[in-house]
Amino acid sequence: MAAKRKRGAAAAGPAKRARSAPSAGGPRERSVPPQENNSVPPQEYSIPPPVSQGKWKNKERVLIFSSRGINFRTRHLMQDLRTLMPHSKADTKMDRKDQLFVINEVCEMKNCNKCIFFEAKKKQDLYMWLSNTPQGPSAKFLVQNVHTLAELKMTGNCLRGSRPLLSFDPVFDREPHYALLKELFIQIFSTPYYHPKSQPFVDHVFTFTVTDERIWFRNYQIIEEDASLVEIGPRFVLNLIKIFQGSFGGPTLYENPHYQSPNMHRRLLRLSVAAKFREKQQVKEVQKIKKKGTKVLVKEDPTEAVFETPAEEKPVEIQLVKPESKPIVKDKKKLRKIQRKKQKKLFRSEG
Repeated sequence: MAAKRKRGAAAAGPAKRARSAPSAGGPRERSVPPQENNSVPPQEYSIPPPVSQGKWKNKERVLIFSSRGINFRTRHLMQDLRTLMPHSKADTKMDRKDQLFVINEVCEMKNCNKCIFFEAKKKQDLYMWLSNTPQGPSAKFLVQNVHTLAELKMTGNCLRGSRPLLSFDPVFDREPHYALLKELFIQIFSTPYYHPKSQPFVDHVFTFTVTDERIWFRNYQIIEEDASLVEIGPRFVLNLIKIFQGSFGGPTLYENPHYQSPNMHRRLLRLSVAAKFREKQQVKEVQKIKKKGTKVLVKEDPTEAVFETPAEEKPVEIQLVKPESKPIVKDKKKLRKIQRKKQKKLFRSEG
């Protein structure tokens, strides 16, 4: 039976080893139990693993999600942007009945300060919101000519999570509203330096080109051999609608005068088709009226009978003797015999 330990008595076992405090500047030291032969115990040094000296200071996080009612093409485009942007986050689809300012609260819960929101209307029109939450500004675009990575058969490729270069058209430095959009694109699409999910490579470039009052987005691979570009995808065109001071609302800073809504565009197409149909019907009615109308009589030309020569008038002969009736003979041989007999009688009478 084990003996009970008395209060205040020393422990029977070996005493516990005290930990040596690590030095402030040097590596950690670990105490080693003294050996029997050596009087001075040796010290062991543990070398920490190499760690990058860079710090993730620019903690930009982008929330990419959409509303309900999007088609498959928009869903693939949204997934491509999430793949190309390692600093992005996803969320469930938002209900159509909810107001847009609710997105600010969703971004706050997801710890995101930027947002790309795809809004679908009438199952055929796609709108994109780019916002700096929760202060603003925000911009609303109409997305056209969407082509995804899976749809395009392109030879370009890039490393997943690599940092892109951003190339802008010179127009972005001339106009004030384009300068604001340039800063918004830089903060959203550029991968933060030393991001944990990013790779320390630059092998593709995002281009933003202004043509026909629209912003054309392209993604190209940079080939190291000759620095040529090969398109990767996706590609789409952004038609600017408005720029707001707040996030998903607020006072309007800029409104695009060249913008035409999809409803108005479809209405003009229907009106043009209807005008062509009406024009064809009017032409048919005019042709029917011309056919039913009386023809205009042309007056006689007095010079029409100049070269006509009148024929000589023949005297009128009156037959006093009844012509002989010709016998109706069906047989041709009998007819010939009768004619011969008549000829013989005439010769006899003359002789």
